[in-house]
Amino acid sequence: MAKKSRKSGKRSKPRRGQPRGWFRRLLPYVALVFCAGAAALALYTVHLDHEVRSKFEGTRWKLPAKVYASPLELYAGLDLSEKDLEQRLERQGYREADTLSDQGTFKASGSTLSIHTRAFQFWDGTQPDREIQLTFDGSGVASFKSIDDKGKLALIRLDPLLIGSIYPTNGSDRILVKLGDVPPMLPAGLITVEDRSFMTNWGVSPKAIVRAAWADLRAGHIVQGGSTLTQQLVKNFYLTNRQTIGRKLKEALMAILLDAHFSKDEILQAYLNEVYLGQDGSRAIHGFGLASYFYFRKPVQELQPSEIALLVGMVKGPSYYNPRQHPKRAKARRDLVLDMFHNAGFLKDKAWQKAKAAPLGVTNRSAHGNTQYPAFIDLVREQLHGQYNDSDLTEGGLRIFTTLDPSVQAAAEKEVDQGLKRVEKARGIKKDSLESAAVVTSVEGGNVLALVGGRDRGYAGFNRALDARRQVGSLMKPVDYLTAIKNPSKFNPITPLDDSPLAVKLANGKTWRPHNYSEHSHGTDVPLYYALEHSLNLASSRLALSVGIPNIIKTLHDLGYRGKPMAVPSLALGAVGMTPLDVAQIYNTLATGGYYTPLRAIRDVTTRNGKPLTRYPLKIHQVVDPGPAYIVQWLMERVARYGTGAGMYRVLDNSKQMAGKTGTTNNLRDAWFAGFGANRVSVVWVGRDDDKSAHLTGATGALPIWSRIMKDIDARGIVNTPPDNIAQMPLNLVFNPGAVNQGLGPDPDAMYGHGQNCPNAVKVPFIKGYVPQGLTPCDTDIMSQNAQYHRQQQQQEQQPEKRKGNWFQRLF
Repeated sequence: MAKKSRKSGKRSKPRRGQPRGWFRRLLPYVALVFCAGAAALALYTVHLDHEVRSKFEGTRWKLPAKVYASPLELYAGLDLSEKDLEQRLERQGYREADTLSDQGTFKASGSTLSIHTRAFQFWDGTQPDREIQLTFDGSGVASFKSIDDKGKLALIRLDPLLIGSIYPTNGSDRILVKLGDVPPMLPAGLITVEDRSFMTNWGVSPKAIVRAAWADLRAGHIVQGGSTLTQQLVKNFYLTNRQTIGRKLKEALMAILLDAHFSKDEILQAYLNEVYLGQDGSRAIHGFGLASYFYFRKPVQELQPSEIALLVGMVKGPSYYNPRQHPKRAKARRDLVLDMFHNAGFLKDKAWQKAKAAPLGVTNRSAHGNTQYPAFIDLVREQLHGQYNDSDLTEGGLRIFTTLDPSVQAAAEKEVDQGLKRVEKARGIKKDSLESAAVVTSVEGGNVLALVGGRDRGYAGFNRALDARRQVGSLMKPVDYLTAIKNPSKFNPITPLDDSPLAVKLANGKTWRPHNYSEHSHGTDVPLYYALEHSLNLASSRLALSVGIPNIIKTLHDLGYRGKPMAVPSLALGAVGMTPLDVAQIYNTLATGGYYTPLRAIRDVTTRNGKPLTRYPLKIHQVVDPGPAYIVQWLMERVARYGTGAGMYRVLDNSKQMAGKTGTTNNLRDAWFAGFGANRVSVVWVGRDDDKSAHLTGATGALPIWSRIMKDIDARGIVNTPPDNIAQMPLNLVFNPGAVNQGLGPDPDAMYGHGQNCPNAVKVPFIKGYVPQGLTPCDTDIMSQNAQYHRQQQQQEQQPEKRKGNWFQRLF
């Protein structure tokens, strides 16, 4: 039959179930491809498995160094009002409550304030949480005691405010938290909102994937992710945000591997620390630990239900639900999450209603600021430079404790901002055309308490306090006068100075001709104290030339200036560029009575676990004898009381004695004021970034801001306690420059009264042994005698061989 079939030309049909020839030939190749694919998939899975385990088990995150403000110490006798303390507590995220059952709470009742402090690991050990009570009177903290059962207390430190981090450009930041330390509502809420099958699925949810795939097919592109919490963690931790099929398949496979190797608790804890929750300038906010500080200025342990719901709701879209930029949208999302919490049963009716009625409660913050105090963080970076590798600061999780005082910083920021607006409005200056910088330090210890780099305080850009080198003008004059007073045989507060016109031939052939601001001279017998008091350029220039510009440079360096000014006559009037921080260093040394302490922004550095690394101890060196330093401070007090700085007492309490000096540069480009009280030094600069005229003097531009800063921080007045080598003589210091201009000379009766009747006497300081000859209390003609002796001495110096003595005699 087969033979017949071949003859008829008909093809025989294959038997049922027998493979066709071409498929039979292809089958081995299909099997080979399948086996190769399976092998490749297995190898790829092994590779992914290694990647998943090695990264998750090793150092999972690079932790930027955390920077803390100075902690506030509470004790009986502290000069701090109840209102100021409550503001400090609120700034640090403490909340007012009916009971003190939770850390970070306080309760006010009349003049009594009760606080449940937070536990905190300081550089010298861990301080446990405590319950304390303070009472207040008009002087501050009247009494201080503990109200728990943990023992008596004489002093306690509040946990310091977290003010920023040090991280690489475009870096991410986080504060690590443990699952057991967060409120239970947080992980429960995350699972409820983001992945209800988390505890039972194996890294992926087939049901969610099918649902998302159907939505994607209908839309023609990817519109839903169907991701579990584990997949979200994989995406953030290992992958990119690209929405492709290949990336989604890789994500699912890695999620399965992660779930196979690690417990649900480990995965959930990693998610809490990794999830992206917003942007702070160039810094990405990751994890609920940092987000809690970023949005509410409190540790995650203290989050309330409404705050937890807001952060959980933001996981869906941190930018879209940003509570600072889109408060209505964020509140709607938060309330929806609260409803889900309520329906899940872990937020009861009363608590649910209270949470929905609560405001968002996020703190105000600059939209483009990448740290809370960027200008101060710049100084911290500068002082850390060379002591730690960049990787230590950006990856090792170091803890840096600084000297910043948040209340002083807030006052300085406020007054710079409002002060510039007032000056621009009052002087008809174009709005927002002026800039400013301010530095506040402590007299004792040289701690930088506040630093403002510009009027836009949250902007991490050009830091004028550290980087703007501007001529200082008459801020240099106290240095000139200190250099002179260090030679007491020639100079004292009533030494007559020549304020007549001056011309100095320079090495380049030009002539330097300084002028007084008033364009008037005051004759040849101007008392030294008056010349500084009223910032006379001619008298100060002649004084500086007589003591020698190189000697002035030496004094400048002794006071802490590290620059290299040119030895030119104009240096006497401030022809040298300095930053506000440079000026603060010089004036801090003057304020201490001649003891140089390098200004510091850092007090301690520890590891992330609290192990001390570096101490920043006080370094104090006496660079100026206490006698001359005291006299110059006395001269600067007269500047503040009667001279160019007297405008401060329109703001400050007239009973407080301050010291300071105005500074104004050529063409009114720069306006300065630098000064101090008993405990605070402050420096303010006002000008324009383009170096054009600001049309302001130190008294009209910088002094008003300086005065309000010192008032806001309640700077203490100077209490004059002369050193042992100072002798004081009561004199009635009245000088009539008009009479001098007319060639009549000082009026002795107007200056010192008659006989022993000297009702307006001022205790004038002299170095012991160098009180002018014949000077007695309420003398009638000592000024004219002083001038005569001074002229005789000058003549003797010009003719050394005829010198017969000195008009100063050692009386003590």
